[in-house]
Amino acid sequence: MLEIKRANQADAQAAFDIRLLAIRSQCIGAYTRDQMMLWTRGNAQDGYNALMDKPFYLGWVNDEPVVTGMLDLSNNEVGAIFVLPGYTGRRYGKAMLDHLEALARTLNIEQLVLDATLNAATFYRRYGYVGHDEAIYHSPSGLQLACIPMVKRLS
Repeated sequence: MLEIKRANQADAQAAFDIRLLAIRSQCIGAYTRDQMMLWTRGNAQDGYNALMDKPFYLGWVNDEPVVTGMLDLSNNEVGAIFVLPGYTGRRYGKAMLDHLEALARTLNIEQLVLDATLNAATFYRRYGYVGHDEAIYHSPSGLQLACIPMVKRLS
């Protein structure tokens, strides 16, 4: 059974590793190998650990972290939903999304936004997010990736 808990600094590398493995296994075909390698270079101490200070969550199964997710309150944005390979297809990504949306509702957030990776847009559409036009995501590291900006009204 999945247990979702708030992450802390000690969880940063595990969260980074889930992200790295998820991108490298689930984004094949949506992005080039070079893009994926650039996107996942480094380690948590290169800046990813700063996300642990936001409402960042890990989902655990049998004491193993298997899914991540974050709610960026400064932008009312859902982000960092990544599922560890080997745990996909078990609705853990959906459980994390539900958790973040429930948190947003308790904070009286009426609308959430996100930048979906090209391979994840269908997932988000299935759960009420709207958006079809491609845009370019500019990461803090300078990487530019195609994405699909999406929005969902919660009220």
